[in-house]
Amino acid sequence: MTAQTSDEAAAPTRRERQRQATYEEIIEVSRRLLPRSDVLSLRAVAAEMGMTAPALYRYVDSYQELLLLIGRSIFRDVVATLVTARDRHGDDDPAAQILASAIAFRRWALNHREEFALLFANPAVGTGTDSQTAPDEGVTAFADFFGDIYRRLWDRYQFPLPSDEELDPHVLASLTSQRGTGTLPCDFPGMPIGLNWVFIRAWGRLYGTVTLEVFRHMEADVISSGALFRAMLEDNARDLNLAEDWDRLQGVIVDELALAG
Repeated sequence: MTAQTSDEAAAPTRRERQRQATYEEIIEVSRRLLPRSDVLSLRAVAAEMGMTAPALYRYVDSYQELLLLIGRSIFRDVVATLVTARDRHGDDDPAAQILASAIAFRRWALNHREEFALLFANPAVGTGTDSQTAPDEGVTAFADFFGDIYRRLWDRYQFPLPSDEELDPHVLASLTSQRGTGTLPCDFPGMPIGLNWVFIRAWGRLYGTVTLEVFRHMEADVISSGALFRAMLEDNARDLNLAEDWDRLQGVIVDELALAG
């Protein structure tokens, strides 16, 4: 007999392939039901798949686990969308990359309001505030995407970082503790903790503005104008020391907003 190659030995069995296909169908059906938030449940997913609820429990232990699986799937799609926007610009232009990515994130959120709400307003998917719990892999991939660009922004623009003494003591203690336990959603090893604070502030502006728009907490005309969003980008640009490039980067914003539709 011919010895099995390592690839053949590692090939999934028929049962494993069937189980994976069922997982994928569970996620696909769940995401299809998600816009009808009064319908999404383990029982509803099972019925849509032609299964009994007890049979579905062989794959998903609880409703919370179902939300976690959906969240990971959505995060993969979000990151893929951001990568497409980022890669329209070279790695030597992190300022254009961060602007393109922020605009792509906003457009995705406005087009997927229910999925945005699941990712960013439901602690079951790992975006809660429990600093003792390591972020879920979907959250980590999303944070790492932005973290990579922010680190390259600092390398290029050398924007000012607050020293430990300049940080609020509670902020310093919290960030230092999370770094020590590995529970920071996005960290910059070897860098002062002040870079984390700059990142958090920039993300807070982006997330806050997009959240206001997604949940329609302002007039529709204000949202559609994009004026608040553009003002937020300019606020972040000041913190990131982009003033010298700002004339050029405003052209990037116009082009990316036009692509976003």
